Parts: sequence; structure tokens; C-alpha cells
Amino acid sequence: MGSFSIWHWLIVLVIVVLVFGTKKLKNIGSDLGGAVKGFKDGVKDGSSSADASAPNQQVTTNKATDPNTVDVEAKSKS
Repeated sequence: MGSFSIWHWLIVLVIVVLVFGTKKLKNIGSDLGGAVKGFKDGVKDGSSSADASAPNQQVTTNKATDPNTVDVEAKSKS
């Protein structure tokens, strides 16, 4: 008794279409879709600019071409 059947939802849909009309519902749908797309683009741009502003923390070593590199290994006394 707590859930609605498919017939209830169809009746609600018919009433909504009769009240608002298909043109107004189409406009509302396109406006909502544009807002969601704008939000996604904003979140995407915000995360990419935050990643670009962060300094690069990766350290690369190139022992073969740098003659000033000293390779040292720490060993414990036994």
C-alpha cells in the first residue's frame, strides 16, 4: 500500500502534461540539462586548475647523464 504502481505514475504524468504543456516541459528540461552541464564543467575546471597550481612533487633521477650525482647507500653496522 505504501508504494505507487505504474498506473499512479502514468496518471500523474498525464496531469503534469495537461497543466504545463509539452513546450514548457521541454524548456524546463533543456534549462535543467544546461545547468547540470555547466555545473559539471565548473567542477571539472576547478579540479584541473587546482591540480595545475600544485607543485610537482615527483623527483626523477638520471644518473647516467649527470656526472655530479653521488650514489650512496646507507648500511647499518653489525
